[in-house]
Amino acid sequence: MRARDTASVVARYKTLPPAQRRSIARSASPELRAELVRAERQLAMDRSPGALAAVLTGGREMQAPHLDLIDQAFIDMAEGRCDRVMLTMPPRHGKSRRASRWAPLWYLRRNPGHRLMIASYSADLADDHGRWIRDAILTWGDDLGLQLKPGSQAANRFDIVGGEGGLLAAGLVGGLTGRGAHIAIVDDPVKDMADADSPTMRRRAWDWWTSVIQTRLEPTGAICLIQTRWHEDDLAGRILATERDAWRVIDLPAIADSPDDPLGRAPGEALWPERFDAAHHAKTRKRVGERVWGALYMQKPRPPEGGVWQREWIDNARINAVQFSGLDMARIIVAVDPAGGESTVGDETGIVGVARDFDRQLYVLADRSGSMGANDWGLTACRLALELKADAIVVEKNYGGDMAKQVVTQAWEQLRRDGVTKGLLMPMILEVTAKIGKRLRAAPVAQLLRAAARPPRRRVHRAGGPDGHLGRRHGQPRPHGRRRARPHRAGRPRPARHPPARLR
Repeated sequence: MRARDTASVVARYKTLPPAQRRSIARSASPELRAELVRAERQLAMDRSPGALAAVLTGGREMQAPHLDLIDQAFIDMAEGRCDRVMLTMPPRHGKSRRASRWAPLWYLRRNPGHRLMIASYSADLADDHGRWIRDAILTWGDDLGLQLKPGSQAANRFDIVGGEGGLLAAGLVGGLTGRGAHIAIVDDPVKDMADADSPTMRRRAWDWWTSVIQTRLEPTGAICLIQTRWHEDDLAGRILATERDAWRVIDLPAIADSPDDPLGRAPGEALWPERFDAAHHAKTRKRVGERVWGALYMQKPRPPEGGVWQREWIDNARINAVQFSGLDMARIIVAVDPAGGESTVGDETGIVGVARDFDRQLYVLADRSGSMGANDWGLTACRLALELKADAIVVEKNYGGDMAKQVVTQAWEQLRRDGVTKGLLMPMILEVTAKIGKRLRAAPVAQLLRAAARPPRRRVHRAGGPDGHLGRRHGQPRPHGRRRARPHRAGRPRPARHPPARLR
């Protein structure tokens, strides 16, 4: 058979369904069968990123159902059925290898004239992905039908022979401006927990997202965000809060926890049991703690049990109204942590009443936290100070500046005009500036609470029942023979470096 005829037969062969292809292959001559084997190899590589990986590695590349979902997402992006994909799943489950390496390689094979972008929190990580894809083209170029232009083969930027196609890799502060992309991949935009907890770093990532990467897409372009969750207001969290309906979200926790699991897993089933079974995850959970487990592994940055402390610790530290009625307090303060920053997930203003007795035991007396404006939180804090007869109101002023003290002063004045203060003087107002994140400030309190779960070491107590009710209002008559709280015995209050963390 002449070469032209063979090429025509092979081209026709590729358009046929599998059953017909098998029939033709069985009756083909040895020479034609060899060509058909090559055609089958090409068809397999075209099928999906995972199939391409299987062909080129001889079946050694890892495959799993959750990786099939990534494959399908890229197929749909390549064929124009989807333009926004978010992948959230635990570490070490192959998401970056499949979505930031094999998938771009597969896409360039199908669209050698298109351009891709890969961005990460650092240029080094983005370059690693670019280097892997470049080396794959150098290794398997003949199979892929791709060649690199001789003068453009850098790890962070290379071009494909025969057109305008190629790849550009950069960090979040790298040089993506002035470039365009048919597919943009944002892989690991958050470096670590410290960056996730930093409002400045979260704001920087969001500014980059809105002003840089979103403006680089071609008219028919698509974008894929690949992330392990770190914080409720990280890049994925803010996107979900503002434009959830525009995205295909593939959210895969390490352990299934919903009947709507994308893979149809029953609650309690591991995501990749062949590598990480439920027993392995149980050990990991114990080693990394609840906050890391809830965020990085379950993709829920605010796990139900609590990321810093556990409900059991608080419940075990409760004292009832009768026990509390026999105590004398040396200090009583109201602590206020106003909502602020760049979060879009509905931060609350924290307002708690706390106290210390003469034995240096600590007590959480009340929690009035909630979503409220400045006037409301000022009134709430002042009313709580009146209720508890607090000797000071401690206010964090990071997001309010000098306004924080003014809010409390104006609220007290309003209550005075309304006759609520009954002639009592306004407590001292102590302004503090937090220099570390809330979670880092909460950690020492969590340690005290955890110790409180063991009675011999208990130093922190939650007064009242789960609703915080003490059985009587502070300032009402005590049982016979008991003295009232004596905050004046504590001397001049010392400003705390950071306001007490909120306890629920």
